[in-house]
Amino acid sequence: MVRRADAPAGPRALAGPFCAMTDRSDNPAPPARRPSRRWPWLLALLLVLLAVGWWWQRGRDARPAAPAGGRPGAMAMFGPAAVTAAVAKQQTVPVWLGALGTVTPHVLASVMPRVSGLLQSVDFHQGQPVRAGQLLATIDPRPFRIAVEQARAQREQTAAQLAGARGDLRRYETLLRQHAISAQQVADQRATVAQLKAQLDANGAALDNARLQLEWTRITAPVSGIAGLRQVDPGNMVGPGGAVGVSSATASTSASGSGQGAAAGATPIATIAQVQPIEVTFALPQAQVSPLLRQLAAGRHAVVQAWDASDSRMLAQGRLLAADNQISSSTGTLALRARFGNDSLSLYPNEFVNVRVLERSVADAVVVPSTAVGVGADGDYVYVIGADGKVTMRRVVTGVVWQGLTQVVSGIEPGARVVTAGLDHLRDGARVRVVPAAPRPAATGGPAGKAVDSGRRGASAPAPRASR
Repeated sequence: MVRRADAPAGPRALAGPFCAMTDRSDNPAPPARRPSRRWPWLLALLLVLLAVGWWWQRGRDARPAAPAGGRPGAMAMFGPAAVTAAVAKQQTVPVWLGALGTVTPHVLASVMPRVSGLLQSVDFHQGQPVRAGQLLATIDPRPFRIAVEQARAQREQTAAQLAGARGDLRRYETLLRQHAISAQQVADQRATVAQLKAQLDANGAALDNARLQLEWTRITAPVSGIAGLRQVDPGNMVGPGGAVGVSSATASTSASGSGQGAAAGATPIATIAQVQPIEVTFALPQAQVSPLLRQLAAGRHAVVQAWDASDSRMLAQGRLLAADNQISSSTGTLALRARFGNDSLSLYPNEFVNVRVLERSVADAVVVPSTAVGVGADGDYVYVIGADGKVTMRRVVTGVVWQGLTQVVSGIEPGARVVTAGLDHLRDGARVRVVPAAPRPAATGGPAGKAVDSGRRGASAPAPRASR
């Protein structure tokens, strides 16, 4: 084997993979990397940050809602918690029963023609008040005047015949005393006089009937009230069965609008609803009507209020009028009716209203704002503020809820100072700082007296409507 002149001597001069491996094995191996000791410190720092964040979040959640005059989020760990407070007081609280009622007119009359003929004029303004006896419409009176003249003439004819028969009877009686005629002839003449007298009475009755028919051509209002929309126009033939030639749709609308008086399909000349006074019909559960029935039996009529559909504005105030004679077996309710003067016409027939009936009044009831009463697993409670500025939780039994106030049957005495805002974040023995309450926005006409004897806070009036 010939060695190249420029090749270095020794093992490094060997060519091939084996020589390359031999060359790498001569280099020293790098030292092994030691594990880092910084990760325990990073983990500890992360745990500390989590603990601080949890502590800060817990303190923020524990802050009560910031009332007016206090710094928002004033926590106990920075000082006493800012709360609002009120004093328990005594006052008379009414107990109202709620229901959904329907306004019904005192009288609803469907005015139908009593004679047949051509409708000559309609003399009322639809939707306007009418008085009892006011002219509503006129039927052509000429045929009825002719009938009156005929009946009068017939009566006069019979009267003349009767006068002649009576004269003959007097002459016959004279002749009978002279024995000039037979007694049978006198008896027959007496019978003729009696027949003509009866005929004259019949003719007089026929004349009265003709005059009545003529009077009925003037259709007048039977009661005072508000007239409905006009259903029949002048020129139509009308009669006791309704108008001839009026479409069935118009007749059906009239019949459904009147609700009573006219037969199905008959078209009245007018419908009149007497709305002063007006009545409201409603129903109450059988468990609530006993006090009201006792009042009615004693001659006392409970106060009843009618409120609008939103239950935010009182429309009228009246008195309980009567109760039905039986409880509905299907609903377990008793129908009642109240009467209202309705001087301002605030109630309209078939209107749905919220009804409140004053069952009774609780005198000298201890009341607190409803926001002061909390609901827990063990029942209702309030926080009473002591002279040292610390709160004490008291278990209470509540009763009537009325106008944002709750009756406290037992648990606190009048004059106790209770927390009204922020009580959900308080604990028994916590120190508080009382601040002024935020001013409430001006009321737009809320309920003027809805209360129920609930036996618990927040119970709503037992009625077939959603109570506020």
